[in-house]
Amino acid sequence: MKIATWNVNSLAVRLPQVLDWLAANPVDVLCLQELKLSDDKFPLQALADAGYPHCAVFGQKTYNGVALLSRLPLRNVVKNIAGFSDEQSRVIAATLDTPQGELRLVNGYFVNGQAPGTDKFDYKMRWLDGLRNCLREDLTVHPKLVLVGDFNITLDDRDTWDAEGLRETIHHTTEEREHLKALLGLGLHDAFRQFEQPEKSYSWWDYREFAFRRNRGLRIDYILVSDALKPALQSCVIDKLPRKNERPSDHAPVVAQLDSL
Repeated sequence: MKIATWNVNSLAVRLPQVLDWLAANPVDVLCLQELKLSDDKFPLQALADAGYPHCAVFGQKTYNGVALLSRLPLRNVVKNIAGFSDEQSRVIAATLDTPQGELRLVNGYFVNGQAPGTDKFDYKMRWLDGLRNCLREDLTVHPKLVLVGDFNITLDDRDTWDAEGLRETIHHTTEEREHLKALLGLGLHDAFRQFEQPEKSYSWWDYREFAFRRNRGLRIDYILVSDALKPALQSCVIDKLPRKNERPSDHAPVVAQLDSL
């Protein structure tokens, strides 16, 4: 089973690229972030025609928005974080019935935030608290759980092109990294780091200053798997090819393969 996550930075703009990528990479589930469109604008028919008839969508006009595109039926769909009041469309979760049993999939577009001490940074900290509390409960019910998305946090210095120059700036603060480590402490594992990876492996590059060409990026897109799924992990890769497209998203897809769930 292959699960992918991709911040497409506007599905309306990037739909042809998503369809092309799915044709070349027929994953079982693709989790999207930053749809930037409302539910009524979601291209259900185009995705069904591409082999993804099961879609769970939580859109928002202009900003945010998350979706699950699946070859398998989705059930028990939940939007946003239980117990955390939020006007933003940032989280969607669903259960998939795989041949090896049920799998709970949680897709999040984590808060970006601004500098520490700002209201937006405080919101990010509260949001991360709410997510962790929710996932703690979910894991008691769903031991086979996968959390994916654009986390907007670098886990450690390997995940940034300029560890010293960017230290304690947004995406790199001690507080953010401690929150991410606390998520891992629930019994989750960074799928990408379970395998030997090239140095300077990133999933996001700024559009400015030729950042992609110079590989000045960040790894902020993650697939985390629970203890019960860790033995099933076969691979996890970042597909940089779509970042070379004309008018690309600033993020690249991340793909994990799991066998014998």
